[in-house]
Amino acid sequence: MIVPRGDERDELSEFVVHHLNHMYLTALDKAKGESAVLQVEHWALAPLRHRTFFSLTELNEAIRGQLEVLNTRPFEKLPTSRKILFETLDKPALKPLPAHRFLFAEWRCAKVNIDYHIELDRHYYSVPYQLIHQKIDVRLTDTTVEIFFKGRRVASHLRSYRPGKPTTLSEHMPKAHQRYLEWTPSRLVRWAARIGPKTQDLVTRILDSRPHPEQGYRSCLGLLRLSKRYPFERLEAACTRALSIKAYSYKHVESILKNGLDRQPLEVASPQRPLSLFDHENLRGPQYYQ
Repeated sequence: MIVPRGDERDELSEFVVHHLNHMYLTALDKAKGESAVLQVEHWALAPLRHRTFFSLTELNEAIRGQLEVLNTRPFEKLPTSRKILFETLDKPALKPLPAHRFLFAEWRCAKVNIDYHIELDRHYYSVPYQLIHQKIDVRLTDTTVEIFFKGRRVASHLRSYRPGKPTTLSEHMPKAHQRYLEWTPSRLVRWAARIGPKTQDLVTRILDSRPHPEQGYRSCLGLLRLSKRYPFERLEAACTRALSIKAYSYKHVESILKNGLDRQPLEVASPQRPLSLFDHENLRGPQYYQ
């Protein structure tokens, strides 16, 4: 212990004294720790130095036997041993182990996107849609993803390591999105295939063009329901034109059908025609605006 003399008490603050005492006790603990390491090396490891072990289990069993020798060996200046002191002093004061093993968790901050999902390690997890544009806290473990808003847990998911895929709970969706829960991408593609290959191709491209396939359901259903108002041949021709101008949406196909553009021949560019400065995949040409 370090205690300042009376003439020094005014010069040393209480904090400094406490800090110096802490350093002194730490040095004592360090010395005791190093002494214990030497004891283990001398009584547990040294006797085994000439033996050959063929497994970690075999080595641990041998070390455990030597530690028993060390712990039951009487002290030189005390009429007791390490084992007796542990059983009489330390063991009664020990608390039971936690019911669950320690689980490492990582905390992150994220912002909810307009599609009510957050991105974590290239995977997307849903949150209640009311939190769109809000900043939230995320607790990540190897197996779970917990989402907190203002200290309250609002969502929990099993952690997924599939990049580019969403994990979406139905209760997080707006009511307008919940209506399409019975639909799946494969079901929409199968329906489109019954109309024709170009319709199937357009439905697939609509689903692929969205960050999450669910966001393309409404457009795909509207497109497929056009088959109730127009013959399959006209819808297939409209999808062919939409694919040619990269217009992947229900509204574009509906506009093509309303204006009869599906009945007009497509202009096929000559492969020998040199590209001009204005040729670009995003330019749809005058025929689109007829």
